[in-house]
Amino acid sequence: MNVRITPLNIVTSIAFAFLVVSIFQTKTTGQHFDMGGFYKLILGCLIVVTFITDLIFRFSFKSLKRIWVVELVFIVIAAILMLILQKVA
Repeated sequence: MNVRITPLNIVTSIAFAFLVVSIFQTKTTGQHFDMGGFYKLILGCLIVVTFITDLIFRFSFKSLKRIWVVELVFIVIAAILMLILQKVA
């Protein structure tokens, strides 16, 4: 079995671990408005999107070096776009 670790694979794993920790953590008392469920839903969608994108890149490029470069560029562009949208909104 050929196991290839990629940047989107790492992002998916970290996001999934964060989701599991956030689901099983104890609730704090005194909160009047809890938006944790919405953020967990968004994080779950992020996990699905990164997993599917990783599969698309794996089938598109056969070279592991090329996959790393393309996925790192994809992550950097996505982070820059998120920062721009955060400043605009």
